[in-house]
Amino acid sequence: MSKVFVNIGLSLDGYMAPEGMTMENWEKPEYKNWGAKWGELMAWIINQQYFREHLMLEPGGETGPVNDLVRNTKERSGANIMGKRMFEQGEVSWPEEAPFNTPVYVLTHEKREPWIRPGGTTFYFVNDGRESALEQARESAGGRDIRIAGGADVIQQYLNLGVIDELEIALAPVLFGGGRRLFENLREPGPQFRIDKVLDGPAATHLRYVRQ
Repeated sequence: MSKVFVNIGLSLDGYMAPEGMTMENWEKPEYKNWGAKWGELMAWIINQQYFREHLMLEPGGETGPVNDLVRNTKERSGANIMGKRMFEQGEVSWPEEAPFNTPVYVLTHEKREPWIRPGGTTFYFVNDGRESALEQARESAGGRDIRIAGGADVIQQYLNLGVIDELEIALAPVLFGGGRRLFENLREPGPQFRIDKVLDGPAATHLRYVRQ
């Protein structure tokens, strides 16, 4: 049976995204540095050869265990689930060939026809809840795994459902001081995980937890 997993970057003080991270806030003085903070958080992946090839960036990049981790995350994913806020930001910033190449289920109250992109990505807009999105993702994943892509509130919802099997966290040595925390709004008792693997990289420590 396919597994449900999370694979995200996280700041040292526990934030998935800096304060005010929306395209509308790009020029606002109080949030003008969110782009720089996000860049520091994700610097580790930008330098990986597989990631650069997949996004058709300039050739080159690092190979090795971290690059293999990035490749494995992509290749194991048969479907993705995300929230409306993440989709709306990506809709205006992703390239024409969105970087998923799988069905993507967007949790939203908005009714909208599927949005088909080149390269195998189709966005489906789910209006009847997180359980429905997960069921549809399982059906379309073809035995591959399902990634809960984000944002933080969507990950929290699936943690509270008790369906997340694995957490893969790239912990970057940056401090945001505010933003969207990953581990908030969790019910008691919370889900239980054990450490499965730790991989040291020059720009992040890669932590893998599996459900007990």
